[in-house]
This record gives sequence, C-alpha cells and structure tokens, in this order.
Amino acid sequence: MTASLALMIAALILTGVGAQWIAWRAGIPGIVLLSVVGLVVGPGTGLIDPVTDFGPLLQPLVAVAVAVILFEGGLALDFRELTHSVSGVIRLTTVAPLVAWLLGAGAAHYLADLSWPVAALFGGIMIVTGPTVIAPLLRHARLSKRPATLLKWEGIVNDPTGALFAVLAYEVIAASQHGNGFAAAIGHLAITILVAVAIGLVFGIGTVQVFKRGWIPEFLKAPLVLGVLLTCFAGANEIQEETGLLAVTVLGLTIGNAHLMAIDEIRRFKETLTIILVSSVFIILTATLEWSMIAELTWGHGLFVVVMLFVVRPVSVIGSLSFSKVSWKERLLVGWIAPRGIVAVAVSGLFGTELVHLGYADGALLIPLAFAMVFSTVVLHGFSIRPMARHLDLAVKGPPGVLIVGAHQWTIDLAKRFAELDIPVVIADSRWHSLRPAREAGLTTYYGEVLSEVFEHHLDTTSLGKLIAATDNDAYNTLVCTDFAPEFGRRAVFQTGMHGSPEDPKRHSQTLGGLSLFSEPLTTDDIRAAFRNGAEIRQTKLTDGFGRDDFIALQGDTPLVIALVRGAQLHMGPDIPKAKPRDILLYLGRNNPERQKPDATSLAPDVQSK
Repeated sequence: MTASLALMIAALILTGVGAQWIAWRAGIPGIVLLSVVGLVVGPGTGLIDPVTDFGPLLQPLVAVAVAVILFEGGLALDFRELTHSVSGVIRLTTVAPLVAWLLGAGAAHYLADLSWPVAALFGGIMIVTGPTVIAPLLRHARLSKRPATLLKWEGIVNDPTGALFAVLAYEVIAASQHGNGFAAAIGHLAITILVAVAIGLVFGIGTVQVFKRGWIPEFLKAPLVLGVLLTCFAGANEIQEETGLLAVTVLGLTIGNAHLMAIDEIRRFKETLTIILVSSVFIILTATLEWSMIAELTWGHGLFVVVMLFVVRPVSVIGSLSFSKVSWKERLLVGWIAPRGIVAVAVSGLFGTELVHLGYADGALLIPLAFAMVFSTVVLHGFSIRPMARHLDLAVKGPPGVLIVGAHQWTIDLAKRFAELDIPVVIADSRWHSLRPAREAGLTTYYGEVLSEVFEHHLDTTSLGKLIAATDNDAYNTLVCTDFAPEFGRRAVFQTGMHGSPEDPKRHSQTLGGLSLFSEPLTTDDIRAAFRNGAEIRQTKLTDGFGRDDFIALQGDTPLVIALVRGAQLHMGPDIPKAKPRDILLYLGRNNPERQKPDATSLAPDVQSK
C-alpha cells in the first residue's frame, strides 16, 4: 500500500466520523452529510477516484463493510423483543417484501424505463431498509415500542432478503444467457438459502460453545468474533456465491441470542467498527458517481422514486399488516418510513456492473437510481419521522424521562416533581417494601434488578433518557451508571456522592460511574440527614420579575439544583445551563442555620453558566 493511499484511508475515516459528529450536533441524518461529503470529494472536486485509487480492493472492501454491518444488525436482534410484535415482524419480512418486489419491478420498468430483467433485479434491491439508517432515526424519533421493533427487525432481516431477491433475478438473467430455465434459477436460490443458513448456524453455534466453555480469554473474544465473521462471510461466498450476507446475518442472530456474558463488549466493539465502516464506505461509494451518470437521470426516474415512496411502500406494508394486531396508526407510520442506506447502494453497484457485462446497458443506471432513492428517503423520512410519530401519538412527548434507581423519601419526592411536570419517571428497587410509598403515590415503579436482562424486556425504556443511581451502595451505583452509560450517554447518568474521604484514591475508580447529581458530593446519608432537618425537594419557575438572582437571594442557603426544565429539554448535572426566565428549577432546599446566606451575586455552581 502506498503512502498516499494510506493517507487517503486515514483522511476518509477522520472525515466520515467528523461528518457523523456534525450531523449529530445539527440534528440531521448522518447519511445526508456523508453523501454531500462524498459528492464534494468525488465528482465535485476530484480529490478521490475510488475506482482508480483502490483498484481491485474496492469491491471486497465494500463487501466486507456490508457484511460487518449486517452482522452487527443481527447481533442486536433479540427474539424476546417479538413478544408483542411477532405477527407483524413475520408479515413485514415475508409478505411485504414480495409485494414490494413485484410493484417495485413494475415501477422500474414502466416509469424508469429499465428492461424487465434489470427492473426485476432492482426491484429486489429496493426492498432493503438499512439498519445503518434506521437505528439513528429510531433514536432521534423516540418511537413507542411496537413500531420501533417492527422497523428495527425489518431493516435488518430484509437487507439479506433483498440481496437474495436480486440474486434470484440475476440467476434468471444469467440462466437465460446459457439457455437454462426459471426452475434452475429457483433451485439455485433454494440451495443458496440452505447453504447460507447452515454456514451461519455452524459458525454461530461453534463460537457460542467456545465462549461458554471458557476456552477464550476476555481480551480475545471481540477480535475472535471479528475473525469468525470475516471467515464466515468469505467462506460462504466461496462455497456458494452470494450466500455471505445471509450467513453473517444468521451468525449475528445466533450469537446475539445466546445470552453470552461478553455480549455487551462484543456489541460495543462491533458498533464502533460499524460506525467507522459506514462513515468511510458511504463516502467512497458516493464518490464513485460521475456527473455523466447523474445527467442520465430523467423525469421518469424522478417519478419512479415518487411512486416507490408514496405507492409501493405504503401498499406493501399496510396491505401485509391488514387484519393484524398492529394498529392503523402504526401501519401508517411503518408504511411511510423506509430509508435506504449503504447496503442498497453497495448491492446496486455490484449487480449493475455484472449486468453491463452481460450486455444490459441500462444496468449502469442502477447506481445513480439507488443514490436517488437513498437521498430522497433519508431526507424525507429523516426529517418527517419525529413529527409524524408525534402527530399519530406514537412518539414519546416532552423531555426525556428519568430512571431513578433506589427508593427513598427524597427520590420519591423528586419523582413526584418530575411527574407533576409531565416528565416520564420510573423508580426501580429490588426491595418491594421500599417501593410501597411510590406505588401509593401513583408513580411508575419497577421491582427487580435493573442490571438483569429481564429489565429491558419487561419495562419500556423508550421514554427514558436519564438515570439517577441513588442506592446506599456506592459500588452498585457506579456499576449501574457504567452499565447504562452506553445506552443513555455518559453525560446522562448521575449518582449520589461516595462515602468516605474524597482524597482517598482507593475509594472508587475515576473512569467508571456517572456524573455527580449535585454540585456538592452529597451521599444518601447526607441527603437523609438534610431531610430530617427540614430539607425538601422544591420547584421554582423563573419569570421576568423573578429571575436567577432573586431565586438565590430568596433561599436561606445555597440551593442545590438537581434539574432545569426548559421547554421540552431536561438538563441535569454539569450540563445545567444558565437559568433564564420561564425555566423551571428542581432543587434540594435545605434549612441549615450554620451556613451563611449568600449575596445575590454568589451564584451556586449548579446554575452558573456552563
């Protein structure tokens, strides 16, 4: 590898991750910005030419990236999620794809003016709804559990399904070139599916057994899984062409549902790898476009995209979910949301080239058409999913909710304050009697261990976005915050102060746990003592006539602000911004005569500017 190519790869990774970060900060779909970057560095400025720069490495690089993405998606699927959605998921991954394939092929032929063979192949590709696009949209929209489950499973399962449909169409085309019939192509596809499932199961079950028997040390588990994944993909393709994608999806499902102790570490490793690959490869794929290819798109192609969005998708989904337990609102939402991603583009590029070699010149249109679908669906669906879900009452409204672990008088009072502000709140504790006051107050409670796998499947955490660990056990609080940090975010998990001397380096790990709930290191014992002395959880709304300084001056002590509510935003801990009129403050008001009353300018650290 030359130095220039090494530099290009490094720059692509950095640029891709940077684009993802900018998109996250701006609240826009990441794939939109990645596409723009690809157009700029590719056909826009000519800084990179992937076909020339990567040469024969381009196709295997993209194929491996797609394999890792599909494996990571399969790894994230848990069969226990199907408790209330099994019928809908089965229909979305069997009936709906077939209907969408037929309608999509017809639209591609009559509107996009593709020949029937090419239209049939492209119709199969277009049933995919990539997990790399669906997952960020679901996080952004905060959908209720069933529509989120339907979209998540459809996006992962239908990716290899769409590839198999394309394989079937390609086999028919190739068979016709050699004088073989449709039956031969069907037989070949059946063998392909059986071989892919068998290989995925063999590799998956083997990996699970190796892990369960303790033959692999912890530090080698994630690298081993990566090696198994790549071997499974490449080996399956060698044994039977185009079986790799389905094989790695089955591999991910097998390992993900084995409930291994190291599964969370493996998932985080694969998520990180997937983000890097998606960011880099999508820029590379977009950069392969040429202005001449884009110029070939006509109004007919634009009409094809419109029909795919507003006719094919709704008809296939709503029709397949008819007479099911899925409500009409959920059908409507799922029938609209179908963003395409990297898999659609990669598979289109692969088969488009093969079709041109077989003499179908319109195969060259597959890549620009695929990008047209990707751009259109990502932009329209990315910016409409949240408003549409809220209008249909399928999204969590208001600020993100709070999970409070540890039921005490003060946490229950805090939960009541959150509930009064229509902020979702759940109090969890493993002691039944401790939850009694919360139940009597009408609060949502969870009795059990929040670190168990049962928790996430018995409690819908879609509405929750922040965590307060407030048990009497400092080590347990640290463990809870560490466990929930990847889901909620490091700056959204909080815990009470540690017992013992703050200067003791052996007291706790500096790299684990959550942020401090208060500006002072108050332990649960300190808070209970303050409550015995008359402290309470209080709420104040600032106005133009009663501002921040007035709020502080009115207190007999420096207020310890827990949360600031500003519109639909909930701020806690170090991220609490400078308080403004119409903000609502939740704080621990203490009655302690030994503390000197501050003047109006000595603002508490909690309510100072960031």
